[in-house]
Amino acid sequence: MFIQKRLFLLLGALSVPALTTTAHATPIEDKPSFPTISYWDNWTDPQGVTHLTKCKMSTFHEDSIASDGDKILLSSPHDGPATVTMRVQPPHWKGGWNESHQVQWIVPLSGIYFVKAMDGTSVELNPGDILLSEDVAPAAHGSDPRGHLSGNVGDAAVALQILQFGEATPSHIPCQWQ
Repeated sequence: MFIQKRLFLLLGALSVPALTTTAHATPIEDKPSFPTISYWDNWTDPQGVTHLTKCKMSTFHEDSIASDGDKILLSSPHDGPATVTMRVQPPHWKGGWNESHQVQWIVPLSGIYFVKAMDGTSVELNPGDILLSEDVAPAAHGSDPRGHLSGNVGDAAVALQILQFGEATPSHIPCQWQ
């Protein structure tokens, strides 16, 4: 919420509701299958059709020990040069069908963002949800649309954080990071 509020204050484009409560993270031992993080994978199969699959990242390893003795866990699904973009889409924005030109991780910071794949699967992403968009080079199938369709849900603008990895290779299989 702090990042979201700071982003909007910097952009001056959107209003942010006042913070009235403080959320506390659930202790590690109380999380049923820690460490896992859910994400949606927008991938392209060998026939060039895009799909959305719900995945759980669980490829964590111990990175270091914090000053209080707790373990710090790390997962690095993509290494190499990356570009970070903050994108604010105006209310009612809807993009046309398109494809990703590079592997990218997308995290909505505010508003609700939707993505629809060629197979008809559609997902709405809320703030904090994660999308791995690796629908690079989908194939045309007659006059059917190619790639993915995305846009905003509802009347609010949508703010996204996008991490693009130009040198990453799309997996062409779902849930590679499980």
